[in-house]
Amino acid sequence: MSFDKILIANRGEIACRVIASAQALGYRTVAVYSEADRDARHVRLADEALCIGPANATASYLNIDALLDACRRSGADAVHPGYGFLSENSDFARACEDAGITFIGPPVAAIRLMGSKRLSKIAMEEAGVPCVPGYQGEDQSDDTLLREARRIGLPLMIKASAGGGGRGMRVVTDETEIPAQLNSARQEARNSFGNDELILERAVSTPRHVEIQVFGDHHGNVIHLGERDCSVQRRHQKVVEEAPSPALDATLRRRMGEAAVNAARACGYVGAGTVEFLLGADGEFYFLEMNTRLQVEHPVTELVTGQDLVAWQLKVAAGEALPLTQDQVTLTGHAMEVRLYAEDPAQGYLPQTGPVRRWRPASGEGIRVDHGLREGDQVGSHYDPMLAKIIAHGATREEARRRLLRAVEDTVLAGVNDNRAFLAAILRHPVFAAGEATTAFIGADFAGDPSLTPAQPGDALWSVAALLFARHQDHRRSGPGRGWQSSALGAQPLTLGCGEHSRTLTLQGTRVAGELPVALEEMDDESVVAKVDGIRRRFHWCRHGDQLWLQHGADKAVFQDLTHQPAAGRDGPGSGRLSAPMDGAVVSLSASVGEQVRRGQVLAVMEAMKMEHVLKADCDGTVTEVAVAVGDQVRRQQLLVALEADVAPT
Repeated sequence: MSFDKILIANRGEIACRVIASAQALGYRTVAVYSEADRDARHVRLADEALCIGPANATASYLNIDALLDACRRSGADAVHPGYGFLSENSDFARACEDAGITFIGPPVAAIRLMGSKRLSKIAMEEAGVPCVPGYQGEDQSDDTLLREARRIGLPLMIKASAGGGGRGMRVVTDETEIPAQLNSARQEARNSFGNDELILERAVSTPRHVEIQVFGDHHGNVIHLGERDCSVQRRHQKVVEEAPSPALDATLRRRMGEAAVNAARACGYVGAGTVEFLLGADGEFYFLEMNTRLQVEHPVTELVTGQDLVAWQLKVAAGEALPLTQDQVTLTGHAMEVRLYAEDPAQGYLPQTGPVRRWRPASGEGIRVDHGLREGDQVGSHYDPMLAKIIAHGATREEARRRLLRAVEDTVLAGVNDNRAFLAAILRHPVFAAGEATTAFIGADFAGDPSLTPAQPGDALWSVAALLFARHQDHRRSGPGRGWQSSALGAQPLTLGCGEHSRTLTLQGTRVAGELPVALEEMDDESVVAKVDGIRRRFHWCRHGDQLWLQHGADKAVFQDLTHQPAAGRDGPGSGRLSAPMDGAVVSLSASVGEQVRRGQVLAVMEAMKMEHVLKADCDGTVTEVAVAVGDQVRRQQLLVALEADVAPT
């Protein structure tokens, strides 16, 4: 099992993470990249790099033949799959094995067993691991599923056996909806995974999602390294993870740890794996699934155990015994992680695309940021929108929470929208701060949070933006030698736009007239200090073309100078122009030239970053132009459909 050169069959932050540990242990590393990732950070960090295909993941990162060819060409004798893509694909693991390449992951049989929710649940019941009551039988006929669903009762959980990421999953609370939901889940499972097999379970009300990190080696040793609480989720996707769980005491931790180890032993597990459980309010826990790979949230376990889990993976794959016994595993302090996404929570979590104009990850005591970003990168629509992971460690849970909140607010990202305000609002929320969040938290306790509501920037951001625009204009008039502090501007109005909002402000030199006194005091190419109502505050800024990006803490906005733009050029809601809100692909169109449509009628559906977005008419009118076709790749703000709005009679 000896190997010298490792190919990382992945991209982004996890590829960078694996490269760091592999190089620290003396291994040579090989990066692979699609044409879209030609200049990516992981490409530059690796010792060697090969292009394996076009941007489409199916033709590159999911192309087994291309990856094996990259191993052959580079001389790599081991593959680390990271997570996502082919990390839990038993065919890929088998292909590596057949080619004489060490697959840094579990045995093929374990991947195949745990890749089926139906078969894995049967195996776990046989191993004595607690499971949610339900049905996981081989008979998948409509009559049987309907009969079993009624036997299990409500609330009912329908799951795709081969599923993941919430696809093919339905929660049913009305018995009359069972047939339709079974059909819907089966169809989505078939389309997403090529397998329409379903399992049924009794839904556990408002549980916590707690997972146990397990590790096995080729010598028969299996241990666990404590738990992670991943209860804060949106659409079954984890948002915040922490270790240890605030819901576990030493006794429950021991019981869940033993169950997880039994699960791993039952499938002959080797390497890093995670056994996921649902924890009920009564303290009972139930097997959910096993992830046969490294998890996105592994850093929180690393910080509380002091261990490098990627290094453990490499050592186990090379035939070494586990570095610790169960008795030697200790948990110190508390760690939390959030996922920084290119998405807009105020617009239904719509994935965002755009250039990375400025990237300054937070730093400081107890702070870690795992990322794969470089300034100049283009965040596109081909891959998952996760950009980075921000992690904090502290002596207590509250210290870790405070550090993480500050790190989220201090992280600087310009050029593409992100979810930092959403993350900061979660970390501030009293339910989360008290350690009481369940899987229902975002949908229930957090649903009315202001961070989810589109709002215009505060007065301070408007004023500082106006001063920076005026400074830029004065700089162009006077030349670079005069500096930025000019009192020659006189009183002048500036009209700024931010999204759908606009405002006119009056400037006097380096100050903004109005109820909130704001004045610039210091600035450089990245930040500006302004005195706002007598308080000095630092803002981060970045300008490109006619756009000015401005950030203070978790608040961020993009402004445009509209002072000299004709009012007619400022299109808003009701304009009749339906444009792409993101880069992506057109998957359906339901509009034709000459058709009469009503406001709110669905005209097109786009897909980007594994998410569909429905586009609706913003006024009553007649379709005058359909500018795209199904299958077209479109850019953000590209015209899709044009309407001639109806004019009400006077």
